[in-house]
Amino acid sequence: MRPAFSVLLLTTLIGCAQGLAVALAVPLLAGAGAQAGWLDFWRLGLGCVLVLGAAGLMASFAHLGRPERAWRAAAMWRTSWLSREVIVLPGFLGIAALSLLSLLMWQRWPLALAALLVAAALVLWLCTAMIYASVRFLREWATPLTLVNFLLMGLASGGVLAACLALWRLPLQAGHYAQAAAAALVAALLGRSAAAWRVRRLEPAGSLQTAIGVASPAIRQISRGFTAAAFTTQEFFHGRTAVWVAAMRSGWVVLGFILPLTLLLLVPAPWRTVAWPVALVGHLLGLLAERWEFFAQVRHPQNRYVQAAL
Repeated sequence: MRPAFSVLLLTTLIGCAQGLAVALAVPLLAGAGAQAGWLDFWRLGLGCVLVLGAAGLMASFAHLGRPERAWRAAAMWRTSWLSREVIVLPGFLGIAALSLLSLLMWQRWPLALAALLVAAALVLWLCTAMIYASVRFLREWATPLTLVNFLLMGLASGGVLAACLALWRLPLQAGHYAQAAAAALVAALLGRSAAAWRVRRLEPAGSLQTAIGVASPAIRQISRGFTAAAFTTQEFFHGRTAVWVAAMRSGWVVLGFILPLTLLLLVPAPWRTVAWPVALVGHLLGLLAERWEFFAQVRHPQNRYVQAAL
């Protein structure tokens, strides 16, 4: 399929916001005190959650044909995972805003709000992943690994961002955050590699013979049936070369995982203020490449009969 850049940006930024929210709330739920360092760190982090969420929402409007009708996307919440995502996302950001307001006005973050924020992030990951995993005829997506990888990559990106923020506001905890982020990066790399291995082993569904109900092995398609470009030829195939696809795959592995792991774990302390932000930027760029391949890898069944004669 042909990925829209706005969708790549939306899933990357919102996932990072969710992972950061979890990274902020878990220490509080585990008993972190309300010392000044933690308070400053939570304020800065929640502000970043809101900025990332707002940026993701703005990006989502770029792939709408009629943005003024975006509110209607919530109407099918009983049956549509997309509608559920549209409802849960503002709820997640609303809880983050209430948490930040509480920290600004009363110098405290209630445990109930922190727990709700984590729960909202988890539900949002479920809704977003199921938009794709529930499409059964696209077998590249129809796997539990889709949900697992949305969760793990969000935790990884949020963890790397939390480690960078801790350098500025909570330096004594920065190393712990870096170790947690590295663990999430390794888990996400393993999960995404498993999904890629599964996709490579998938056999194409159907054939020319099954499409027309003729068993002869000598069938050959010589025309796509029309001369001009159409929606199916423009939207259901990315149109990139094999070299481009290989570059995207190598890019998300190197930039998204190998580079940040190296910088988080091996760079000496005096260089972390430079190395860790570089790790964050590289990781986010790698996630954009990963999102591109996630969408582009889908071999829509219709492409068996349209691409064959392009």
